[in-house]
Amino acid sequence: MLANMLIATRQVAILFIMALVGVISDKVGWFSESTAKKCTDILFYVITPAKILESFFTLEYSKETLKGLFIAIGAGLLAHAAAALGAGLFFNKTPPEKKAIYKYACVYGNCGYMGLPLVDAVVGSEGVFYCSAFVISFQIFTFTHGVWLMTRDSEEGKKAINLKKLILNPGVLPVFVGLPVFISGIKLPGVISTPVSSIAHMLSPLAMLIFGAYIAHTDFRSVFRNPRIFGVALFKLFAMPLAMMVALHFTGVTGALATTLLIDCATPPANNTAMFAAKYDKDTALGSQIVAVVSILSIFTLPFMIALGGMYV
Repeated sequence: MLANMLIATRQVAILFIMALVGVISDKVGWFSESTAKKCTDILFYVITPAKILESFFTLEYSKETLKGLFIAIGAGLLAHAAAALGAGLFFNKTPPEKKAIYKYACVYGNCGYMGLPLVDAVVGSEGVFYCSAFVISFQIFTFTHGVWLMTRDSEEGKKAINLKKLILNPGVLPVFVGLPVFISGIKLPGVISTPVSSIAHMLSPLAMLIFGAYIAHTDFRSVFRNPRIFGVALFKLFAMPLAMMVALHFTGVTGALATTLLIDCATPPANNTAMFAAKYDKDTALGSQIVAVVSILSIFTLPFMIALGGMYV
């Protein structure tokens, strides 16, 4: 267990050192929060899809990996459904304008911006492949349940589900592009694969720089006056990964797939918590604070959960 924890700690530390560079860059004016917000679009619409495509382009096809892909999607859907039901039991006495943010933070983890880089470091390209499938479940839920959660008290919350957004988004669309290439075994020429790979390698550094810029503007002193944030941390960093660990143990899922699913469930709240709060006129400052604080706590919990999973999964 200790060896696994040291490996995981090293990988998490690398990511957070990059985030620290983002904090410093913001403080000296090289990379401000406003710049980070602009960079979020290129991270969301260009770099993350490139990382997903790269995993499909580089992994060798086998029936086992294809089976693992669909298991990962199914596990992701079940995990989000379970989290939505679990989170629904908490924060009922919270003021209505803040309730949706706490619940969203409990359900949706940072499986893209933090999960993908960490899985890539700990598991490798096979893990990124499975993580891409988990991201599909994230996108399906966030554009249905997530939008409903944020808009349930408004007219928009009563509208029908937008199927176009479910399919044509940066988490799902690259899977539709990459899956036929993966199944067919086609080897793409370097003039296509090299640019995709080069852009994909920007994921970890840019995601962590952006995260650092957000951390730089977080008021950590007020955290201790808001115990609900630690309730989110308890649910997201402990309850969810432990539940996934139990499910993996009893279903017999092991190896790269199991480690990937565990990491995805152990990640802190998604950056979307703050972005959705801004989009739907909720408390953006609270959303940013939750993401920053719980993410910092995950520095200590992620290595422990990965190591624990290595023993029992």
